[in-house]
Amino acid sequence: MADDTHKHQPSAVLFICTQNAIRSPMAAALMHQFAGHRIYVASAGIMAGDPDPFVGLVMDEIGLDVTRHRPHSIDDLADSAFDLAITLSPEADAHARALVKTMAVDVEHWPTPDPSLNHGSREQILDAYRAVRDGLKKRIEERFAVRA
Repeated sequence: MADDTHKHQPSAVLFICTQNAIRSPMAAALMHQFAGHRIYVASAGIMAGDPDPFVGLVMDEIGLDVTRHRPHSIDDLADSAFDLAITLSPEADAHARALVKTMAVDVEHWPTPDPSLNHGSREQILDAYRAVRDGLKKRIEERFAVRA
């Protein structure tokens, strides 16, 4: 895998996961926090899922409100002028690579577990969501050389 820290800084980033309900909205909210208006940021799924209440809880813990986010698919995007697509699930990666064959878009795959697959107590489930949030935060900080 290439060292992401030496790649160009894009002007528009699209985070893509499977249903745009957990991973990609978390990543987009974190990126907004770090990059402000310097980089246009959006998120989408290969299909639209249902909002996940645990996402709102763990993002609120770090001061980010994602309660207005409504999952949508790549097909629903009004803008497709991204120079970087970051995929967070294997399904999203395959879909994005097929889509960008005729576009000038770089694709990076950041394997990110789906925390909704975890079972256990409420706190154990929240810990799985926190781990995804914190992993995405670290990855964004490293890739884009930003700090919260």
